[in-house]
Amino acid sequence: MKSDFLEILQNEHGAITKFQLNSDPSNMNWVIDPDYLDELGYQDLDKLFGEFTITINGKKYFSINEKPNLIGNETESTATFTINDLKLIQKFTLVDESLKWNFTVRNDSSEDITINNLGLWISLAYVMFRDKNVERNANQSVAVFPHISDNYMKLAAIRRDNTNPNLGVYQTKGKVLSVGTFNEYTNRFFENVSPSLDGMLFHEIILAGGYDDDRRPHHDWIYSQEKLTVQSGETKEWSFFLKPFTDKKNFYEVAMNYGHPRFAFEPMISQGQDQIFTIRTADGQELKRAVVRYKSGNDLIEQDLTDQLKGGRLIYQPESLGEHQVILKFADGTRDMGVFNVMSSTNQLLRNRADYISNHSYAGKDGKVPYSFGPVSNQGESIGKMTFLLQACLLDGKISDPAGKIAQVEESAVKYVRPKWFVDGDFKQPRKLYGDFYRVMDLEYIAHMFYLLSQCPASTLNLNSPKVYLSWAAQVFDVRVNPDLHEDERGKTEAQMLGTYFLYIEDLLADLKKNGLVKEYAEIFKSWKSVTDRMAASSDTLQAAMTEHFFDNAGFGPAASALALTKNVKAARTYGELLKANIGFSNDFRSQSPDRWWEALSYMIHSLWGGVTAAAAQITGEQLADPELVEAAYRATGAILYMYDSNATATNRMLAPGEAASTYSIAGPNLNRPDLSRNRFGQSIFASDGGIFTRLFPNGYTGEDDWDMGEELVAYLNGFGQTTYIYADKDAVLTAVNGRVKKLSNGRYEIESFAPYLSKYIYLDTQESFETNQKKVIFNPANKRFD
Repeated sequence: MKSDFLEILQNEHGAITKFQLNSDPSNMNWVIDPDYLDELGYQDLDKLFGEFTITINGKKYFSINEKPNLIGNETESTATFTINDLKLIQKFTLVDESLKWNFTVRNDSSEDITINNLGLWISLAYVMFRDKNVERNANQSVAVFPHISDNYMKLAAIRRDNTNPNLGVYQTKGKVLSVGTFNEYTNRFFENVSPSLDGMLFHEIILAGGYDDDRRPHHDWIYSQEKLTVQSGETKEWSFFLKPFTDKKNFYEVAMNYGHPRFAFEPMISQGQDQIFTIRTADGQELKRAVVRYKSGNDLIEQDLTDQLKGGRLIYQPESLGEHQVILKFADGTRDMGVFNVMSSTNQLLRNRADYISNHSYAGKDGKVPYSFGPVSNQGESIGKMTFLLQACLLDGKISDPAGKIAQVEESAVKYVRPKWFVDGDFKQPRKLYGDFYRVMDLEYIAHMFYLLSQCPASTLNLNSPKVYLSWAAQVFDVRVNPDLHEDERGKTEAQMLGTYFLYIEDLLADLKKNGLVKEYAEIFKSWKSVTDRMAASSDTLQAAMTEHFFDNAGFGPAASALALTKNVKAARTYGELLKANIGFSNDFRSQSPDRWWEALSYMIHSLWGGVTAAAAQITGEQLADPELVEAAYRATGAILYMYDSNATATNRMLAPGEAASTYSIAGPNLNRPDLSRNRFGQSIFASDGGIFTRLFPNGYTGEDDWDMGEELVAYLNGFGQTTYIYADKDAVLTAVNGRVKKLSNGRYEIESFAPYLSKYIYLDTQESFETNQKKVIFNPANKRFD
C-alpha cells in the first residue's frame, strides 16, 4: 500500500513488514523488520505487526499457521482467516495522513463461542540493535509508552533521540484489556565481548484474557483478564489509527481529534493531600460519571465522585492507601481511566526502610558474613543500603536511634567493606573479586559510603574521625576515576567511564578543597575534567549511551548530568534529549518509569537505574533550566517509590513495612514470564529459566529482592526529597513540580511543596533558589521573587 504520505509493505499473511513515512528524512521503518530478525537468527515471524494468537475452548491458534484470503489495492488490504467457525478479518486502510487498522471477529456458527485469549501483535520498532553505531539505536528505534483503558487505549512510540516525527496508536472502537510484551534478546556477557546485550520487545494488544494458565497476576484488580463470548451471528469489532505526532502535548491533541478525553492528575500523593483531576472532553463527548476504586483489605471499594466535578475539575481526598483507579464513564457507554498512588508519608516510608535495613539486613559480628549488610554481593551496588542509611540519618531528625545505625555502617565499612574490596586494606590495590579482574565501577559506591561517613558528627563515629573517612573517600575515588592508577587495560578503560558518582562528585570536591586535601582534590578534578571534556567532544556520536548494553540509560543519564554540572551545555542538551525520550508518560503512574527491559524481560520499573535516571533528568533539567526534564524526572519518581511501598494492593509480591523489591514488570502479560506480569521481584527469580541466568545467579532465587537498592533513594533524598520547582509554561501559567500552585486574589501565588525534607524552592526561569523549610511560600510574578 502506498500514498503520498505513507508506504506499507506486507508479507503473504498480510502482516506489516515495513511502515515508512515518506516525509521522514531518516527513512525509519516503524515496525520490527523480518530481515533483521533473520540476520540475527531470531525466530519471531509469528509476532510481526498484524499477526495474532487466539485461544478457543483451551486450544491455542497462531495466525502464522493459518492461510488467510488476501485482497487489496494501493490504499487498503484485507486478510480473512477462518478458525473454528470464527471469521477473523483484518483490514488496513490508508486514510489521509494515517493508517486505519480494523480487526473483526464474526461468529457464523449456530452456537456461542468463548474466546479465552486473543492478542494482536503491534510490533513497533522497539529494538536495541546489535550495532555499535549508537545513532542507529537512537534514531531508528522507539520506546513505547502505553495508555490502557477499555475504549481509549493509546500508545506513544517515541524515537529515542527525541527527534520528530513520533508515532501514535489511537483506539477508536472496541474494548481493550491490556498491552503485553515478548522479549527476544542475546546476552554475551560471559563471552568477553562488549557491548554484550541486544534485543527487542514485541508488543501485543490484549482483546481477551491475556493468560493461558494460572501463571498470571492474582492480585491485579485494575486490569481485566476476562474472556470474550461471541454469540451466534454476532460481530465484535476493534479499530485503531496510527498517526505521527511531534511531542507529548501534540500526542494528546491528536488523541482528542480521535475522540479521546484529556485526563490529568498527580501520579503520586501522600495521605492527607488532595488529588486534583482535570478533565477535558472531546467534541461531542459527554461525561456522565466519575468513580474511584481502591482496595481496602479484601474489599474493592467504589466511590462516586460525579457530584464533585466542577467545570472539568475534580478535587478528591483519598480515604485509603495504595493504588487508586479513577474511571470516567461517558454517555455513549465508553470508559476511560487513570491510576495513581496514595502513599503514607514519604518520611515514614523512608524511616521504615532505615529501620528494616538496620534490624534485618545487618549481620553484625556473629553473622554468616560478619559485619555485612545482606544480601551479600561482590558488586558495589550492594553497598547502596549503607549509603541510604547514612543519608537518611543525616537528613531526618526523627530516624530512630541514628547513632546506632551510623555505628552499624561504620563497623561494616571498616571491618567488612575495606578488607573485602582491597588487598590488605590498601585502597590502591582493589581485590580481584571476579576471578582475574576487579570491577572499577564498584569503587564509586564505596567512595560514596566513606564520603557520607565523613559528613556524620564526630560524636556518632567510634572507629575513625570524619576527616579520616574523607581521606579514604578521596583515595578510593581517585582509583575509581584515575586511569594512571591501574595496570591493565580493562582497569584503565573502566576508570574513564561515567557512573553513579555524578550524584556526589561536586560535593566531594568542595569538601576536599575546604579541608585542605589539595593533592587529592587536584587529581580527582583533573580526572573529572578529562572524562567530561572527552564526553563533550564526542557527544555528537552519542558514545556515552553505549555500555554493556548497545543502548543504555545507565550510560546517557549520567552523561547528561555530568555534562550539565560541568557547564558543557551543548553536549548536555544532546544527551538530555535522550532522557526526555526515555522517561514515560501514561495514565498509570507505574508506566511512567524510565524505559528499560533487561532486568524484567519486559518494559519495567527498575529501582536503581530508574531512580538514577530520574535523578540525572532532575539535575540536568535544573542546570539547563529545562522544565521538561524536571517534569519527566518527577513522573519517574512516583514509579520508583512504588518499589518500596508496603501499602500496594495490586501486586502478587506484597511488602512488609521497610521491605523492598528492585524490579516491577509493567507489561501484562509479560509473555516471557507470565507469573511476573505486573509484579515486583528481584532479577535472581530468573535463575530457574536457565541459560545465562544460571550463571548470573548460581545460588538460584534467594527471595532477597533488594540486593542492589539504596543509591536511588540517596539520589531522591538529595533531589525531590528537598526541592520544589516552579516555572512559567508557554502560556505564562505558573506551574509547580513536586508541589502545587494556588493563585491568590492579589495576583501573587501560594506555592505548596511536597518535598519531605524541604530545603529550597527553585524558579527555573531565572534559576533563582529560595532556601527555606517552610512548606508554603508566596511567589510574586511581578518581580519574579519569593517573599
